[in-house]
Amino acid sequence: MRFALACMFAAIAAPACAGQAGDAGGRWTVDLSTDPAQPYTKPMALTLAPDGSVTGSFYDSAIEGGRWKTDRGRTCLAFRTTDGVGPYHSSACLRGDRLEGQTWAEHRAFLFNWNAVRAE
Repeated sequence: MRFALACMFAAIAAPACAGQAGDAGGRWTVDLSTDPAQPYTKPMALTLAPDGSVTGSFYDSAIEGGRWKTDRGRTCLAFRTTDGVGPYHSSACLRGDRLEGQTWAEHRAFLFNWNAVRAE
């Protein structure tokens, strides 16, 4: 009986949880500046689906293999993009009204921390 109730509660709560995670979905402006005096930003579009998948685009590339999850009090996501030479692995967590993330490109020996705000 408890198992049946737990399953029923999970089925009812799933849409609500997906809506909460949708807070990380939408259009973002990612700050990739290395010098605050010379702003350099790129758009990012995220769609977080109820099945845990992430689609969209970042740095003029389609998001591939994206996943998201809300756990331990935060919503985080991870995905892959490419520049045609190699993959870029990005991950981010929603912190308040912004995303804090990083992108790793092994083929370029490159790790970059970035922040994003909602696009206007």
